[in-house]
Formats: sequence, C-alpha cells, structure tokens
Amino acid sequence: MNTYLPFVFFQGEIAPVHKAKVPIMTNALQYGTGVFAGIRAYYNKDKKILSVFRIEDHYQRFLQSLKIIGVNLSYNDKELIRITLELLKKNKPKTDIYIRPFAYAGSTNLSPNLERDKDFDIAIYMLPLGEYLPINKGVSTMVSSWRRISDNAIPSRAKISGSYINSALARKEATERGFDEAILLTEDGHVAEGSAENLFIVRNGILITPPVTDDTLEGITRRSVIQLAQDIKIPTESRTIDRTELYIADEAFLCGTGVQIAWIAKIDGRTIGKGKRGPITKKLQELFFSAVRGNEKKYQSWCTIIKT
Repeated sequence: MNTYLPFVFFQGEIAPVHKAKVPIMTNALQYGTGVFAGIRAYYNKDKKILSVFRIEDHYQRFLQSLKIIGVNLSYNDKELIRITLELLKKNKPKTDIYIRPFAYAGSTNLSPNLERDKDFDIAIYMLPLGEYLPINKGVSTMVSSWRRISDNAIPSRAKISGSYINSALARKEATERGFDEAILLTEDGHVAEGSAENLFIVRNGILITPPVTDDTLEGITRRSVIQLAQDIKIPTESRTIDRTELYIADEAFLCGTGVQIAWIAKIDGRTIGKGKRGPITKKLQELFFSAVRGNEKKYQSWCTIIKT
C-alpha cells in the first residue's frame, strides 16, 4: 500500500492529503477526462537535497497533453513548477519520491463533453517510490494480445487518464500469465511500447527504439536515453520494429519515469541475448542513474536541486 506524503496541492492551495476529495459524480472519475504527469525526485541523504529530474520538460508535455484534447488550465508551466517546488519543501521527503500532477474535469456534469468542461482543475500529490519494475534483475515480458491505441482513437503522445485502461488490460494479461510486463503492438502489428514504458532494443551495437509516430508516448526518459547514448558514441536509430526483431535482439530494456531503466531477460519465453544485462544497457543505466541524482556535470541542467 502506498504511503502518500502529507500535503497536496488541491483546489488552488496546499492542503493536507486527507482533504483532497472529489464527489463520486466528478466527470473525470466517470469518463477518464483528465491528463497527468509523473516526475521523479531523487533524495541525497548526505547533502539533504532533492534532485528533481527534468521538471520543465514534464510540465511542458503536461500542458501539451491538455492542448491535444483541447482544454484549458489556469496555470502555466512556470507556475506549476513553483507550486511543485513549494509542495516539496512543505512535505520535506527523506527518500526518493514520485510526483503526480493531475488535471481533470472537476465538474459533476453528466456525459463526457470537453467543450462544456474545458476548464480543468489541477491537483498535485507525492509518494515515496523505489523500483516500479526490477532494475537489476531482468524482467520477463510478453507481447500482449491487446493492441496499442492509435493516435486517431486516443492520442498516445498525450498522457490521458482514460487511455490507461489500454495499459491496465495489457498488464493484467501479462501478470495473469506469469510475466512481469506486457509489450503492445500497433494496429498494423509493429512494436509500440510496454504497458507504461518506452522500449529499446540493441542489435549489432545499434540502439533502436520505435518512432513516436508508432503510437508511443513522447517519453522524457526515452529522450534522455537517446541523448546519453549519442553523447557516449552509441549509434542510435528511431525506426519501426517488427515483433520478431524482439526475439533476436542482443539486448532490450524498458524505460520511463516510473520504471527508470529496467533490462529485459525474456520476451514470449525467448531469452534475449545471453539472458544477462548487456554492455550497452549497463553503460546507459549507470550513466542515467548518476545523471538523475545530479552527479554528472554535463547533465546538471536536467536537475532542479532543492533543500529539504
């Protein structure tokens, strides 16, 4: 059970978490009419500081998600960042945490109507979070029978709360069958991503990931991994991946704010590479975790440091 930090931002002010309640009739609860973001903050117990990873990029994508569905929010990115940092200071966490901004149709109007309910409310809460999936033990995955939602159905590049029933169905199928995670294909049968993570494979020393036009989320961790790879001279490609390419990959891993970087040991029961964390994944994983904690001078602009 998650233990949430004691203060949230709700209805325009910082308040105790137990006061952040909405009516059962709330439109977003009924119809999934909301968008969200996930932001990591890493705690350094020696320096008593938090390193908030790419907060500006997260809020830019958050506002882009709102734009995609055509609704409004009465806060800009700078205001959202300021509120989030104030909330962090108020909560004073002493561990790595996950920050969840959530913009939603707060009305109790019946029926989904984003023109009528285009002025969204905003809430921000926080919780301690370690590993979403194991990062040091290879995860087992399966290609789901559920297809990834397409851009002309529910846009995958927006983090729309209602769209995550797609993820929930795929993850349920995978866990019921004894796997850690699912991999979804597009409607035309190409690899999209995990249930809530972007996907990379390595073939012949080249790091490959599906393009954002293959119904994948425009992941901020994905973007970071590509930048890290290019900086350490690992060849990278963004291109369509066939299902069977997964089986003959030398390495594979999932990445995202929640999962961070988790290497894949098996896909559909087939061992990936030698069944161990590969050298490219290892390099990227080590550099990534050093960067997010503010230990890499080259990437310090990615980190917002605050004292707690």
